[in-house]
Amino acid sequence: MTTLAYRNRLRALLTPAEHRTFARLDTPQKIQTFLDRVPANFCLAGDTAMSPRTMLKARLAHCAEGAVFAVAALIYHGKPAWLVDMRARPTDQDHIITLFKVRGLWGAISKTNHAILRWRDPIYRSPRELMMSYAHEYTLASGQKSLLEYSKPISLTRYAPQRWVTLPEDLDWLLIELDTAPHIPLAPKHAMRKLRRVTPVELKAQSIVEWPDPRKKKNKARRKTVRKEKR
Repeated sequence: MTTLAYRNRLRALLTPAEHRTFARLDTPQKIQTFLDRVPANFCLAGDTAMSPRTMLKARLAHCAEGAVFAVAALIYHGKPAWLVDMRARPTDQDHIITLFKVRGLWGAISKTNHAILRWRDPIYRSPRELMMSYAHEYTLASGQKSLLEYSKPISLTRYAPQRWVTLPEDLDWLLIELDTAPHIPLAPKHAMRKLRRVTPVELKAQSIVEWPDPRKKKNKARRKTVRKEKR
């Protein structure tokens, strides 16, 4: 199926309101700005994997939901897009981003609540070159660098658009597809064993968040209540 034919199939599924939203997101930069303004999804009621339609209704997104939405927005304008799963150490969380190309150079759209693992300008000559740009800042609170491997870029045009653009149910099947896709090691094992830990000042910079976690506010209020009761 051609890019144009798939774009038309995707567009045919959308409501007038969804058309208006997608129509104005006609560049990767605009898509990234839109996602930055969408509050972070902390999955307070349980894990989610919302389709773009459900995400627009909820006005919340975590990295995977933002990445799938970005793919839909790019395809809406007839631009190719790919998902990449970034696999971290078991004690850290994986991350999913959207890759795009401009004049043969690769960039990335990324929905994240932190000051790291964010947007990448289309200046990279290959997906690997782009992925390596995340290697230094993908870290644990201990200072240990955490990124282990990344998947080959995956195009969602292999699936019917109604399976992932407008589905009311969670896209658990897609997350499984990403997780089980072939992954490429970041570097040889001997190199990974010698990675230098990041410094305290770097960790402090990485602690900045865009959207405060409401659970931390509740825990803080609960601790204050406990202290008062003890008094």
